[in-house]
Amino acid sequence: MPNAFTTISFTESVKAAQTRYGSRENNRGFELQDDPRNELGDLEMEFITARDSFYMATISENEWPYVQHRGGPVGFLRVLDARTIGFADFSGNRQYLSVGNLNANARVSLILMDYPNRRRLKIWGITRIVHEDHEPELIARLVASGYRARVERGLVIQVEAIEWNCPQHITPRYSEAEVDHVMQPLLDENKKLREQVMQQNSSNANGVTIEPLGDGSLALVVAGVRQLTPHIRSYELRHSEGKKLPVVSAGSHLSIPVLLPDGSPSTRNYSISSNPTQQDCYEIAVLLESEGSGGSRFVHEHFQLGTLLNCGLPRNDFALHEDKRSAVLIAGGIGITPIRSMASVLKNEGRDFQLHYVGRSKHDMAYIDDLQNEFGEQLNLYPAGRHSLDLANLMTNVTDESVFYVCGSQRLVEGVQQTATKLGIAETRIRFERFYSPVISNAQSIEVKLRRSGKTLIVPHDVTILSAVEAIGIKTLSDCKVGNCGTCAVKVLEGSPLHCDTALTERERTQGKLMCICVSRANSVKLVLDL
Repeated sequence: MPNAFTTISFTESVKAAQTRYGSRENNRGFELQDDPRNELGDLEMEFITARDSFYMATISENEWPYVQHRGGPVGFLRVLDARTIGFADFSGNRQYLSVGNLNANARVSLILMDYPNRRRLKIWGITRIVHEDHEPELIARLVASGYRARVERGLVIQVEAIEWNCPQHITPRYSEAEVDHVMQPLLDENKKLREQVMQQNSSNANGVTIEPLGDGSLALVVAGVRQLTPHIRSYELRHSEGKKLPVVSAGSHLSIPVLLPDGSPSTRNYSISSNPTQQDCYEIAVLLESEGSGGSRFVHEHFQLGTLLNCGLPRNDFALHEDKRSAVLIAGGIGITPIRSMASVLKNEGRDFQLHYVGRSKHDMAYIDDLQNEFGEQLNLYPAGRHSLDLANLMTNVTDESVFYVCGSQRLVEGVQQTATKLGIAETRIRFERFYSPVISNAQSIEVKLRRSGKTLIVPHDVTILSAVEAIGIKTLSDCKVGNCGTCAVKVLEGSPLHCDTALTERERTQGKLMCICVSRANSVKLVLDL
């Protein structure tokens, strides 16, 4: 059987090029190999399962190639057998270029890189797109356990050919984990010295050592505190070990550890308000909510210079569009935090945008001086009692393609949504982030049965399903707790959910049978969940 790689790749035009440039005879040896090279051996299987990314090429209907990076935890590209590999396709920017191409032409080519060891494996194959509602067992084989990303579909690839590449022009590159492994003795010594210094500096007046808050993977230290308004304080956060911070995009947030009044640990999500290009620190701004659950009060009372925090890695559920359409940024009160970051990015990139900021008074509006210095006439202020924001006028006098971003009170967000509906503005042009749970009128208690845990509980009308589940010791993923991110989405096995989130697509709700238990309730008196 001829070599599959050459059968696919050595077209007549390729052979002609080889002849012209003097390599035809050398390449003829590939064609004469006895091994067809269309199955994965132990070497290839081990190499594939050790990768955390690869590059995938598809061909569009207009014959243009498209190359996309795919990443995930180590081993997310699964070996199903010697002729089949597959992976769970995570939710991304929702352009669906590769998936669309594969619907028309199932051929695909992968390049898997091992930069430290200068190795490269090429795979050619035929792809099949699979969905959970049709092949749940196959999707389950592809899902990476514990990886916090929403799976939209699976891609299963029948291997047609494989080929290892020469390492001649592969530049060695190392991930942070690989560098840490090589430098581990030095890192251990450095960490020990830093812990000794931190222990000395973080002892209180009674000589009791203050431990870092939280159990997240990102170690930060409060490096600056600034009073922005009587009730809003900003905190500058840097890496506690002097390392580089993860790169973020405008609209990202951090999961900050806090202690509630009863002493129980919890987290609160705060938007990163600083310019994403400022990579040595993050800035967050926290509004003191005296009548809240206690998270913001803890931050105001206990966060000071030197406070150590083990935070969750930054996430973004409120990202800017990347095309050339103009942006209309609308912020209310503390909602200025992600909007400020967005405005900085848009200005740096020379993109068209408007910035509108609503507040009770200038005295209560955070970052006013900074915003006026940075944006000048592009900033429009609406302190209550002096100026009011006319949403209908604003949303009418923009281009037909402008994208609206709003963050603020429930009244402001709903005002933008309702105005958009009246004006016939498509929902896809309205993007918002809320930091409150939606109010459900006439909410009733519901019975919730957890199929896998074998437990049944009654969820009162004023308690979320997520809180009730966590209260009985059932561990489940969650993050924003206000329906923005979709992390807490679980499958509904029986019953009719009342969706109140903004994260799930209609397909995920109807065909995927998912619901976000942090905010959503039920239209039925009972729900059965896959928990």
